[in-house]
Amino acid sequence: MGDHKEQPLRVGAAVRRRRRALELTLAAVAERSGLSVPFLSQIENERARPSQRSLEKVADALRTTAVELLAAADPACSVDLVRGEGFGGEGSAPAVGETRTRTLVRGHHQMHATEISGEYDAGREFQHRNDELMYVADGAVEVEAEGRAYRLGRGDTLYLTGGVRHRWRATEPGTRVVVVAVAEHIEATQDRAR
Repeated sequence: MGDHKEQPLRVGAAVRRRRRALELTLAAVAERSGLSVPFLSQIENERARPSQRSLEKVADALRTTAVELLAAADPACSVDLVRGEGFGGEGSAPAVGETRTRTLVRGHHQMHATEISGEYDAGREFQHRNDELMYVADGAVEVEAEGRAYRLGRGDTLYLTGGVRHRWRATEPGTRVVVVAVAEHIEATQDRAR
């Protein structure tokens, strides 16, 4: 009960995001697609589900494909449970030299979260477009970020703003790190009030 089941996709938000990114009005998309403004508005507001042919017309008007719009669509459910069975717990630690990763957020969302356990390649450098948070659930890690070294133990967090170059490595066996990040497809905005 409560487990994730395949839900219909809400393509309307993807259509709206694409239209706004191109700085087009509904009227302009209607003219390009041959569909009516009210119907396009219903699609964007999830009050109408377009047929495959209508979706292709919308995609053509937005200079993309129906497949791309569906890939950018949001799942209709707002709650998704990802069970930890078979990942953590007694006797399930990764073998020496092995790294395990587990996605904690499924699908195309504004946030991504991953749990990483085992040894980790300290030589790999990262630089993400958007902000991320590292949380050490178990063990300890060393993080090098912008030329400074940080030692993190169980329960510690490290916040990295977008664009910060960093690398990290586990320093104890059984280390588990949770990385939560704003998705790469999200255009982060600066807080202009500061």
